[in-house]
This record gives sequence, structure tokens and C-alpha cells, in this order.
Amino acid sequence: MATVKLIETHKQGADICHGSICNTKIQKVLEEFSFPKGLLPLDDIEEFGFNRNTGFVWLKTKKKKEHKFKSIGQTTIYNAEITCFLEKCHMSKVTGVKGKELMIPVAVNDILVGAPAADMVKFTSAVGLSRAHPISAFELEDAGSATN
Repeated sequence: MATVKLIETHKQGADICHGSICNTKIQKVLEEFSFPKGLLPLDDIEEFGFNRNTGFVWLKTKKKKEHKFKSIGQTTIYNAEITCFLEKCHMSKVTGVKGKELMIPVAVNDILVGAPAADMVKFTSAVGLSRAHPISAFELEDAGSATN
């Protein structure tokens, strides 16, 4: 419920879309802020909002999704509602995204492109655990393997 309140706070002045156009909008925003286009391989997106003044982004899908990035063998869980604050190469205060580590879901708090090297994406949890993977693992070509 905290995310609903957060979304309401940032809705004024935001660019909001609904339905099939959302995937295209998300890809453009990811590219604009130097993120790989396959980072959020979501289906059935009902709403996408982006407030450029605050950097706040939200996505609402019909249901939770589990996706395996084959090239790195990493499974990620995307909740039906995802939020974050976006700036160039950095997503902070991420909610609704978890990476599976040893079969245990670990909430992702920050995503940083270009760390620890220019061709890497680093995922950090709120308790400081982190993993870095090659940017190439999150290109659109890899976005085809999902389990629900």
C-alpha cells in the first residue's frame, strides 16, 4: 500500500500511459537514461508513469512475473507494481524487483549501470549485498524466457 501512496504523490505532472503503448515508452525511457532495454522484460503492462521533475517511475502489470536471464542464469521476480527513482545510469529506491540468490528472493534496492566496469550492471540490496552482471545479459534478445 505504501507504493500506492507514493504513486499518488508523484502523479501530478507525470507522463502516464496505459495499455500496449507502455512497452514502447518504457524502452525509450530506459534507453534515454542509459539502461539496457531488456532490463524490465514485462508483459501485460496496464500503466506506466514517469515524472521527469522528480525522476519517479512506476509500472503496473496484470500479475507478478518470474524471468530467467539465460546468459547469466539469474532469475528475477517482478511484482505487479514496480517503482523507482531514475537518473542517468542509476535506479534508486527500487520496489517490486527481487533477484533469486540460492533460491532465496532478495529485494533489489539500487541498479547502477557502469559499475564496477563500463560494461556491467550492478544490483544492490538494502543490506548492501550486491551482484554485477554484463550489460549484454539484459538486451532485448534475452527477454524471451518467462515463467509465471
